Amino acid sequence: MKKLEREKEKPFSFRRTVVSAGFGGGVIWSLAGYLAYFFNFTEIRPNMLWKPWVHAGWKAGWIGDLAAVLAIGILGIAAAFLYYFSLRNVPSVWAGVLYGGVLFVFVFYLLNPVLPGFNPPWKLDANTIVTSLCLYVLFGMFVGYTISYEYGEYKRERKGGQGAGSG
Repeated sequence: MKKLEREKEKPFSFRRTVVSAGFGGGVIWSLAGYLAYFFNFTEIRPNMLWKPWVHAGWKAGWIGDLAAVLAIGILGIAAAFLYYFSLRNVPSVWAGVLYGGVLFVFVFYLLNPVLPGFNPPWKLDANTIVTSLCLYVLFGMFVGYTISYEYGEYKRERKGGQGAGSG
């Protein structure tokens, strides 16, 4: 009976892991991006997320940055589920690095023309491009490693039954 309950719980807890990794990664790395902006490594701060849609005064201050960090966390959940559906079986850190790079290209090069008010990448300075690429790669690595590792553990647990430490 307990084994059946654990098997029923595991998919839910795995989805919770994906949500936690995506939200946590989005918040952590957007806060790191804000620090990079604060120390002049990048021209981009989190509240740039609101530029195309919100025309209110609060978006320019710290409240706009905080709201953007939380919104980027929510977008991170979507990115984590995309990773889960496409690359969860790849047990390598390099898959996450590549995923972060692909996200960077998607946002900075493919999504950029659709979003009004954002400078195209060729108008940004090299520090901004390199810092942003690094943050995206770190996000991809964080999410990718977390999901791949947890999925591998989940598969091992299902294949081998209960672990030695469970009782």
